[in-house]
Amino acid sequence: MKFSGSDFHLLRWSLTAISVSVILSSIVLYSSQQYADHTRLDFLAAQQQMNDAHSRLQIAHQDQENLATYSQDYRALEERNIIGDNHRLSWIEGLEKLRQRNIVIDFRYHIAPQKIYALQPAVDSGNFDIHYSEMKLQFELLHEGQLLNFFNALRSQINGQYQLEGCTLLRNAANSQDDNDDDDDTPAIATNIKAECGGGWITLKNRNAQP
Repeated sequence: MKFSGSDFHLLRWSLTAISVSVILSSIVLYSSQQYADHTRLDFLAAQQQMNDAHSRLQIAHQDQENLATYSQDYRALEERNIIGDNHRLSWIEGLEKLRQRNIVIDFRYHIAPQKIYALQPAVDSGNFDIHYSEMKLQFELLHEGQLLNFFNALRSQINGQYQLEGCTLLRNAANSQDDNDDDDDTPAIATNIKAECGGGWITLKNRNAQP
């Protein structure tokens, strides 16, 4: 089969048209793939945003539940002077009220300035700083039971958390009374025991609280 010059001319245009069609098809396919890739990435980004929003919503709901659960306990600790600033004046007023009750013959106390308390071993205290106000007490007692009664009254009637570290007792033999002595001239109250006790008031200060 022989081709004339006119046939080559027609064939050339046909080949050109086919080449152009192939190029256009490739461009369309490439563009479609790029569009599909961008669409897939946009979908994944939108899905990630939706997941993040869902997680934040769950956290917000959990925080709301925790607030409802623990807010009452938090307020109770505030009312007991365990959370908040230094409650030195409140402690002094409470101790003077105990003095008026004559639970012990007499007592003296000294409250040191408040300072940051470092627990050993260290514990995670969250958003709270642990403060400690050392308080030493000196007692004049009729008997050991008065000391127990005093600290029971301190814990139940004074708002705060007093941590008792220990006590030393010294019996005063010169003022000890015979249990069978009914002499009316004997003093009604005598100091039979002297005691010294150490400890401190523990308070929690919320770092996020307004000054």
